[in-house]
Amino acid sequence: MFDQTAEWKRITEWSSVLQGFSEPEQLLATFISASNLGLAIVDTQLKFQAINKALADMNGVPAEAHLGKSVRDILGDAAEHIEPHFHRVLLTGQPVLNVAITLQLPTRMEVGHWIEHYLPLNDDSGKVARVGVVVVEVTEQKKSDPLVRELQRKNERLTLLLDISTGLNLTPDLRQTFPSIAASIRGAMPCDLVDLSILEDSFQSIRPYLVDPACDPALLCSDVSILLRDAVCGEAVIERQPRVVSRADLTAIHSPFLQMGIQSACCVPFVTPEGVIGSFNVASTRENAFLAEDVELLKQIGMQMTNVLDRTLECDEIKSKRGSPERAPVNVITETGDELNFGEIIGESPLLRRVVDQAKTVAPSDATVLILGETGTGKELIARAIHHMSRRKDANFVKLNCAAIPSGLLESELFGHEKGAFTGALTSKVGRLELADHGTLFLDEIGDLPLELQPKLLRVLEDQEFERLGSNRAIHVNIRLLAATNQDLAMSMVQRRFRTDLFYRLNVFPIRLPPLRERADDVRLLINYFIQKYARKMNKTIDAIPAETMAALKGWDWPGNIRELENFIERSVILSEETVFNAPIEDLRPPPSQPPITSEGVGREYVLRALRETNGLIDGPQGAAAKLSMAPGTLRSIMRRMKILPKNYQH
Repeated sequence: MFDQTAEWKRITEWSSVLQGFSEPEQLLATFISASNLGLAIVDTQLKFQAINKALADMNGVPAEAHLGKSVRDILGDAAEHIEPHFHRVLLTGQPVLNVAITLQLPTRMEVGHWIEHYLPLNDDSGKVARVGVVVVEVTEQKKSDPLVRELQRKNERLTLLLDISTGLNLTPDLRQTFPSIAASIRGAMPCDLVDLSILEDSFQSIRPYLVDPACDPALLCSDVSILLRDAVCGEAVIERQPRVVSRADLTAIHSPFLQMGIQSACCVPFVTPEGVIGSFNVASTRENAFLAEDVELLKQIGMQMTNVLDRTLECDEIKSKRGSPERAPVNVITETGDELNFGEIIGESPLLRRVVDQAKTVAPSDATVLILGETGTGKELIARAIHHMSRRKDANFVKLNCAAIPSGLLESELFGHEKGAFTGALTSKVGRLELADHGTLFLDEIGDLPLELQPKLLRVLEDQEFERLGSNRAIHVNIRLLAATNQDLAMSMVQRRFRTDLFYRLNVFPIRLPPLRERADDVRLLINYFIQKYARKMNKTIDAIPAETMAALKGWDWPGNIRELENFIERSVILSEETVFNAPIEDLRPPPSQPPITSEGVGREYVLRALRETNGLIDGPQGAAAKLSMAPGTLRSIMRRMKILPKNYQH
């Protein structure tokens, strides 16, 4: 029952506190009679001067314990959502009303919802000396709204992804961050076991690498290897796709998980440019525990962990002086008895041997190397080989694909940032340059580096120093830069998309990789290598290749080069049911023809064709410029030189 006497006693106490304040307390006083309102006053240092019981109960801290303490002392990290509103009132002298706050307080187990009003309280001179806050809790009302519950669930999962990303950026060693990641996952979905497994050297088996230390010991599998075909994650690894595993699936492979009480699981493979390296798995003692939204969340988490795991395994490899199967030296015995032993670079053609000789020559130095070649020719493999033959081989090999990261995030990824440098920068982050200190930095697709970042990279190459985003402190590094591109940088310089001074600084020692069509003698070796590689992965035996199939494969130009060949062989091994290699030769198709590069930058007939197909439209996603993969201004300039009028093609 409402105690009117007690309520009026609190109002009297508040009236004495507010006595002497100016106009804003009139607004505050109108709320005091409502018993569910939280009220407080803080000074310019955001320390509590007064607080009523209703707000103290909301915060889960006795009222007397608030006095003299700051908002952050009471609320911890949750204060970050509230402090800006206090500062705004102190700075502007204007009230901030109807602020919706959603957060989890340190004293609560779940997220709460409040409507808050912040009021300036002036001294006799008219200066804001204190801030009054009026708080109405609406958590229970929010709980009854299905749409709000759904939005809250999505918000919680986005927060989880952000927290995991922040943790991985702050501590890029999965062995340290995995326990907290597992705890976050257990809080987001019904699971009893979280583990991370990696493929063995043979590709026929997989073994646990990291296991959630908080899981029930009765659910722990031994750390021995298990054949991939008998593993819970086997199909996910082979298919390179996340997979939900049911009780029936576990029964089909006679999984020991059944004896441990596990009824369902979700497995997400770790897929890198070099192939699958393992799987991220969660399991539950409940049947059908994982919904589609859970799979999507785990997929996002797996993508964040993939690069970190790859780097962690590389560090393990360096420390233990042993290589993983895909990076170990491969001895290829050719039909003539000759041998080429150079990482995964397989072949015997003179052009490839020249590349190998160039790499061996430049590796011992610290010279910058620019690796040129079409997509899929193995530029990263050459970069890794140069690093492992250099004096920096015991330090980090750090890679960054300039085309794979949005331009807005690329600067942070390369240089790092300080906490608060931009919206969402909740912690400081070490960039790739710092990670590569005393080691090698490999920038793939350097031609896609945004123009505004190019002078900053040039400064690093010239001075070996840079500054993190949000900092003016110079950080000195000792790195060796290897860069690669499939673009014509000379044309990019003409089009002012690539700086001339940076090009000359990168082009110290260029190595040009030949396309596979110029290495016809190497195709047979590569086919045999990839067949055996993926046959081992899939626990198959393939010992025969039809002569007509080999002839068709050797006769194809392979416009996608080694990457296309490898992917085609992998697909063919999947389709091969018996011991005979079954390749879908009919699937080989030439890529769409590209405009030939001329002194005009593009052929006249391609410009005319694009204009006809777009009815003379130049701009926009359906315009001729987009079809020719160039800027509209560039196309107009070319058309002026060619004396082509777009109106002639408008219908």
